[in-house]
Amino acid sequence: MRILLIEDDMLIGDGIEAGLKLLGFSVDWFTHGQEGQSALAAAAYDAVILDLTLPGMDGLEILKSWRRSGKTVPVLILTARGAIDERVQGLNLGADDYLPKPFALEELAARLRALIRRSHGTPTPTLRHGAVEFNPDTRQISLNGEPVRFSPKEVSLVELFLLHKNSLLTREMIEEKLYSWDDEVSSNAIEVHIHHIRRKLGSTFIKTVHGMGYALGEIR
Repeated sequence: MRILLIEDDMLIGDGIEAGLKLLGFSVDWFTHGQEGQSALAAAAYDAVILDLTLPGMDGLEILKSWRRSGKTVPVLILTARGAIDERVQGLNLGADDYLPKPFALEELAARLRALIRRSHGTPTPTLRHGAVEFNPDTRQISLNGEPVRFSPKEVSLVELFLLHKNSLLTREMIEEKLYSWDDEVSSNAIEVHIHHIRRKLGSTFIKTVHGMGYALGEIR
């Protein structure tokens, strides 16, 4: 899943970016308020991590502008420990969750996954489709109860389809969700990943909609 991170503290931002990438997220990191505010219009992010104290435009103003313009992406705000007023104001302006600094990366990742699940109408942590199950916390995919090994990008792609069960995903949409702006993507990367997934989970798990894209296949 693709995350927008707006944080001007280089140490914290670098740790979040590196840690979330290891946990299977794709991350775009901005340190300036106005740049981060504009970034939301440039890509289909699944969630935002928003610091409140930023140069150029503070986090509460960014949040207010997004919600006024109808943007519904889940937003998790980072606050200084004890900043109760900021937390309350952020939640009242439309934030979906908050996390006080300092925090554990594992908790941040768990909160992001919960926000993303709820935004897709999926309250339970385990995602299922027929005989396929996916645990977002462990990043484990199983078929008929047996674990199946995948590359990190293949895991993210399976997760993407399970979160969009009734949707058609174009190649461009898939690339936008799986890769950040810093990633280099080969011309046939998506097709190769889908081929490997079909080989491991069955040829009908992902169906091709010719001339349009891909969708989750029939339940087996």
